[in-house]
Amino acid sequence: MRTDLAGISLKNPLIAASGTFGFGQEFGEYFDPGILGAIATKGLTLEPRMGNRGRRIHETPAGMMNSIGLQNPSVAVFIAEELPRMRSYGTEIIANVGGAGIEDYEEAIELLEATDISIIELNISCPNVKEGGMAFGIRCSSARRIVRAIRRCCTKKLMVKLSPNAENIVDMAYTCAEEGADALSLVNTFNALAIDIENRRPVFNNVTAGLSGPAIKPIALRMVYEVAKAVDLPVVGIGGISNWKDAVEYIMAGATAVQVGTANFVDPLTMPKIIEGMQLYMKREGIQNLSEIRGIIGGNHG
Repeated sequence: MRTDLAGISLKNPLIAASGTFGFGQEFGEYFDPGILGAIATKGLTLEPRMGNRGRRIHETPAGMMNSIGLQNPSVAVFIAEELPRMRSYGTEIIANVGGAGIEDYEEAIELLEATDISIIELNISCPNVKEGGMAFGIRCSSARRIVRAIRRCCTKKLMVKLSPNAENIVDMAYTCAEEGADALSLVNTFNALAIDIENRRPVFNNVTAGLSGPAIKPIALRMVYEVAKAVDLPVVGIGGISNWKDAVEYIMAGATAVQVGTANFVDPLTMPKIIEGMQLYMKREGIQNLSEIRGIIGGNHG
């Protein structure tokens, strides 16, 4: 199960997705977070954010919509208060970083440079903030500017999180690779709409919100497959992974590792169950290493 992600060794390919695992403390009541390959932090910004007003979570058929708005205590508070506890888990920590503008990202990265965190996940794909966020992840030209700027100031492994709402996700992947990304994670949530017919208004104050969960898996899986074939970078697959079979599908599509998000809300033991299921599958199939099946349906880039 040991997995190499852009030169960083993970004990397995299971990563807790940003914004669905907090900083790990709450899930520690259910299982040891140290069994995971890595934990991606909540989206961190230079200044603290209270998040969006109004409703933040809405259940949909086979999925969930969220409009959290990057609520977080700030990078500085994370480093001072949350990071020491997260280190005690004994697994890799991935710092997910967001911002309203390039300068915000740069200053946040500068603070994280002084820590021993190995991987930065550059969030250019959040649909739930009015500025920055997904605005950088829709067009290649804006993505190029921010990845180039961050690459200049970031000495850590740089993983760029891509939006399924991009004009062309393969072109976006090429662009990030050209500007020095070490890895790509995809996909973030799909921009979606829910309407409260009783009150005759959108469910969310921001009108649209991010859709995740099993409903998006076939589309996300297709995008991971296309990107893994197109670029010679490790790809972390995200989108609707609820069980070990889903995780294996992503690996076979070319993903080096996977992130689990929405399923953690349904069953907080989802990730331990996925790890166990994958181990049993590998034993049953005589698979010594996941590299034997990675990209088996077309292209091995991990």
